[in-house]
Amino acid sequence: MSRPISKKTMFAGLAAAGVLAVGIAAPTVAFAEDGSGSSSTSQTDRKQARADRDAAFAKALAAELGISEDKVAAAVEKVREQQKPQGQPKGAPKTQADRQAELKSRLDAAVKEGKLTQEQADAILKAYEAGVLGGFAGKGAPGPK
Repeated sequence: MSRPISKKTMFAGLAAAGVLAVGIAAPTVAFAEDGSGSSSTSQTDRKQARADRDAAFAKALAAELGISEDKVAAAVEKVREQQKPQGQPKGAPKTQADRQAELKSRLDAAVKEGKLTQEQADAILKAYEAGVLGGFAGKGAPGPK
């Protein structure tokens, strides 16, 4: 015979699931954005590879449209500049405060959408501040020991 789940047990399970989900997903996002572990040589190689791809793209697009490569390259660069996020320059490292503000914003949105309760969001933020979330903490921030 099964027993109904109490609200307290269900809340504890949901809170644990929320913390676990953030704990699993957040390090992946942090490492992807961080770019740590890559040497300056590989960054130079990536920049060169991107420049080569951009040049090939501009050449193919210019041929398709029947206009000069220079005109296409200038248009692509102009649009790329317009699409850049405002604020921090590209490649600027995020501080722990920046990451914490982003996390708080995402948690606030989740609460507003009904995906989390305020208590769950507060617990996740507290875990972040305590360094419990592992790789999600910013550089120099407390992390797993």
